[in-house]
Amino acid sequence: MDRAQFADFLRRSRSRLTPTDVGLPVGARRRTPGLRREEVAQLAGMSVDYYTRLEQQRGPHPSAQLLAALARALRLTDDERDHLYHLAGQPPPLAAGCADAHVRPGLLLILDRLYDTPAQVFSDMGDTLAQNALSAALFGDFSGLPQAERNIVWRWFARPGSRGLFAEEAHDRLGRIHVAQLRAVVAAYPDDTRAAALVRQLLSVSPEFAELWADHDVAVRRGDTKTVLHPMVGAVELDCEVMLGDRHRQRLVVYTARPGSVAQERLELLRVVGLQDLRSPDPDRHPAANPAGG
Repeated sequence: MDRAQFADFLRRSRSRLTPTDVGLPVGARRRTPGLRREEVAQLAGMSVDYYTRLEQQRGPHPSAQLLAALARALRLTDDERDHLYHLAGQPPPLAAGCADAHVRPGLLLILDRLYDTPAQVFSDMGDTLAQNALSAALFGDFSGLPQAERNIVWRWFARPGSRGLFAEEAHDRLGRIHVAQLRAVVAAYPDDTRAAALVRQLLSVSPEFAELWADHDVAVRRGDTKTVLHPMVGAVELDCEVMLGDRHRQRLVVYTARPGSVAQERLELLRVVGLQDLRSPDPDRHPAANPAGG
């Protein structure tokens, strides 16, 4: 790991961004341009002390998961993301036949601008790659979860408690949608080792998944309507619009409430309340801390 170059690249990448670029409030006057260290740490889901040590060339070797979080927080392009990995002494994460988890800066810019509408970026196999603040308030914050737990299909079948944000009568339909989407991905990308491994793991832990998988339903998800049972504001009925990204391996999902509806009022209330007490690491303290979006 080239600590000096790694630290310099972090500082320069941080200095070129403004709070507006990443969906944060501008706040008080700043003495220096760019984001503060604590803001980058917040966006990357890490402690300020850890990030500070990286910039001071004294931190531990960052993991691949942490590098991915930094690349998203700093809005790096694909080439810049690869450079960050090389400086850290690790190969870039995109392997042959596997989906890229790096969200392009342009897509993140759209996500940040949707301040009054929940929105999330997913990989085609169901990995939650990025959320805006209102999405985290509605579904729970995924940023601090291990990679496997950020996959909506894995959580749905291996962590049935995550279904609590949706009415029980919708569970069968949503489960079938998840399986049909995953079936389409496995067929379209037979060399994707992660997708194949996910299917094997789910077959081993969930009889329900195995039964649905045997039905061989296939569908690419492009839109839906669902009702979220939020523990603070109540039922929120949302239209889900799916926007496919480059090569369809990533998709931006935007959740909108109909104008003048009760759902719109409840979303506005949730936006005002914000993330207060919704980032708890203990899923037993608050249902929204046990993420279930999708």
